[in-house]
Amino acid sequence: MTPAQFLGRVKRGEIPPVVLFLGQESYNRRRCREALTTARPGVEPEQLDASESSLAAIVDDARAMSLFASDRLMFVMSAETLMPRSESDSDPSTEALAAYVKSPTPGVILLFEATRWDLEGEDKTKTERARKFFSAIPDVVEFPRFSSGDARIELDRIAKAANLKLDAAAAEALVEALASDVARIAVEVEKLSLYGKPVTVDDLPLLVPDARQSTIFALVNALGRRDRANALKTLDALVREGEYLPLALSFLAAQFRMALVVKEANLRGASQVQSHFQRVGIPMWGSRAEQVSQTAAKFSKEQLERGLTLLFEADRDLRSARPDDRTVVENFVFRLCA
Repeated sequence: MTPAQFLGRVKRGEIPPVVLFLGQESYNRRRCREALTTARPGVEPEQLDASESSLAAIVDDARAMSLFASDRLMFVMSAETLMPRSESDSDPSTEALAAYVKSPTPGVILLFEATRWDLEGEDKTKTERARKFFSAIPDVVEFPRFSSGDARIELDRIAKAANLKLDAAAAEALVEALASDVARIAVEVEKLSLYGKPVTVDDLPLLVPDARQSTIFALVNALGRRDRANALKTLDALVREGEYLPLALSFLAAQFRMALVVKEANLRGASQVQSHFQRVGIPMWGSRAEQVSQTAAKFSKEQLERGLTLLFEADRDLRSARPDDRTVVENFVFRLCA
């Protein structure tokens, strides 16, 4: 079942006595665990490390009636460590688990969390093996990674709940910079909510240390406004973050080249930009298309051509003997903003 389906069941009071969580995604998994804790007020969750116990011992513990409480929440972490080394190896304790699932202890919720592997890609085979090992558990909640679109939707929901105003470009940049990891996004939104005013894409690099690509995009924005002071301030942020400046310059050159294509093709809006580049075989996601479209809007065709010339010269200077990378890029900023 999906996390949303599980949350719905918990809300209705239809909590399965034995549950298996599968997948690495941590944001929805935390929400589901919190829902279980909320549904059992006054019950302190018991954390069990499966790497330090056996499946038989965990089942025996679940069967034991507590002298102090009729209800128990048992969270078994690292459940994948209970699996035998080889798929061909048998484990008689799985029969004990199957017997427990058929006749669980009243008032006990036993949750197994197998979170080491992802649901797709190279980990898929290992995850399927875990699913097979715990096949006696009928209620399985899968936690796939968020797509960029779903992460953006969840970001909007989290930001609204935190009373944070985040402009569209900043939201896209945050999702992209944090690789659609909603757990990290939620942490950053909590921090940004303390800023006390709406957050723009230009604010983001200084407020979110991990948003290096958004920092480079903020540099593009400042250059487009001929705002030398903010451009140098953003460059300083890149240096403090440890950004490799030749790589940042390469990103700027790619941004300018694509923006020049947009100008020459007379493309309007992010959707046209995305469609155009995808037709010619260049991968282009929504937030990237929006960035390119905004860059094209900030510069004229002549300014983009001049910028590419200056970028070529800066790249040449970076390859000279013993260059100071920061000085070279600062010189580029001064010349472009002149």
